[in-house]
Amino acid sequence: MTTTVESSPDTSPPGRGARLVDRMVSALVLRRPEESGYTVTRGLRVPMRDGIDLVADLYSPTTTPALGTVLVRGPYGRGSIYALFSARLYAARGYHVLLQSCRGTFGSGDVFTPMRHEIADGHDTVAWMREQPWFDGRLATLGPSYLGFTQWALLMDPPPELRTAVVTMAPHDFHRAVHGAGAFSLGDFFGWSEMVAHQEVATGGQALLRAVTAARRLRPAFHDLPLVSAGQALLSGRAPWYPDWASRPDADDPFWENMRLDAALDRVQVPVLVIGGWQDLFLDQTLAGYEHLHRRGVDVGLTIGPWTHTDLAGKGSGVIARETLDWLGEHLAGRPGTRRPAPVRIHVGGADGGWRGLPEWPPPPGSQVLHLQPAGALGSAAPAAGALPVMFTYNPDHPTPSVGGRVLAGGSGVRDNRALEARPDVVTFTGPPLPADLEVVGSPVVELAHTSDNPHADLFVRICDVDAKGRSRNVSDGFVRLVDADRADRVVRVDLDAMAHRFAAGHRIRLLVAGGAHPRFARNLGTDEPAADGMRTLPSHRTIAVDGRSRVVLPVAAP
Repeated sequence: MTTTVESSPDTSPPGRGARLVDRMVSALVLRRPEESGYTVTRGLRVPMRDGIDLVADLYSPTTTPALGTVLVRGPYGRGSIYALFSARLYAARGYHVLLQSCRGTFGSGDVFTPMRHEIADGHDTVAWMREQPWFDGRLATLGPSYLGFTQWALLMDPPPELRTAVVTMAPHDFHRAVHGAGAFSLGDFFGWSEMVAHQEVATGGQALLRAVTAARRLRPAFHDLPLVSAGQALLSGRAPWYPDWASRPDADDPFWENMRLDAALDRVQVPVLVIGGWQDLFLDQTLAGYEHLHRRGVDVGLTIGPWTHTDLAGKGSGVIARETLDWLGEHLAGRPGTRRPAPVRIHVGGADGGWRGLPEWPPPPGSQVLHLQPAGALGSAAPAAGALPVMFTYNPDHPTPSVGGRVLAGGSGVRDNRALEARPDVVTFTGPPLPADLEVVGSPVVELAHTSDNPHADLFVRICDVDAKGRSRNVSDGFVRLVDADRADRVVRVDLDAMAHRFAAGHRIRLLVAGGAHPRFARNLGTDEPAADGMRTLPSHRTIAVDGRSRVVLPVAAP
């Protein structure tokens, strides 16, 4: 999309409605009073090195002196509700906040090309800020999702003014987010492309209607073949980046160069707070970023809550805002009494969970091994010799659907899996009722003695918590794409998502195994054709041996 720069800036206080919302959020969400009034200067033009201007709004506290400046850069606009949690909360507590629209979005010049220009544009923005009378040389960055990616882009060459960063539910390696599981994350990144392509033309009631009808509207792009052509037909050229995303699986492809920012993890020296959710699609990168910085000795904090990606503006907003304010208070404003009680804070789901403080992640775990057994059982004892294997068939023409889990769109998070488990292309293994609570904290591993009559095959595995009424709720997932699935001697290792969950006494642990989870992961066509433009499909008939080699290894927490 191409946009034009807005008219000259003007400065004014927020309207009566905005101030009422601010007070309500302070009382109900933050549970903290405001400390300052603020004004908003809208439509500032920030020049880039190539002559393009980006548009930004400046939120300035009325109390002096200010506590520092926060830079927030994103592609989703600067509207009042959007600005509430990214600018207004912090201006009302004494910080200057510069809220900027990325290139090609909401008035900023040029064409939007996701992630491609964020390194240069971020540094050009800071260079402009240095010349502004309101900037006192103390800088922080914050923001979730794409707004977190723009922070990692700035950290590729951290400016000397930067004091700290708060990165929430965000990737630093976009290729890993799109293809890291071994298959294209179709549902997330086609859905995101379609949403962003229409975000400036569908507003108000039209935007609400699009959200309600998304599943039906996107279905052809998810189910028709070839994959890229089907998506392009629906996008009508509005997201020109999508064919490249879908058809370039190689991490070394130069296309991804400006979108793989792992080097930022080696260059940052300032304190960083990373915030994630157990059901967020970027959980793996949140934890990887924390662990890398922690190994380097960087002052890094970690918070993981019981959230999906869309909980950023919902049930997670209060905790996220409070933790962000405390972190800024300590590392930007230099306020006493705001230091974190523990470097790592995690929420433990399940029975009598709640928040825990830890010195680091992951904690040193014990382990408990559960063996897959005949008749769909799961237990600590190895099965007797000669047990018959378990079999199922995966048909790419009718792919096994994804239910809940770490996805971006609606329907994410913890869901009842009973309808999924009843499908003939899904097999389950369920343990006996637990005699006592069992707390699992860390990353489980599943090992399957698995073979297929078709070498091209996927495995999707899921650990569920089954309650006394038989409701089966997902806790942790894993996925792997195979090209030699017909090897008879192979034991496939599947690393599952990190988790923190207490299984209650009387509940049962269940392992779900399927040949895919569509459209979360683009289906395996069962052929050697490229997934992006393949047309032929072949089913695969699977066998899982229950001879002691197939097992689940749980990282059981110390008492």
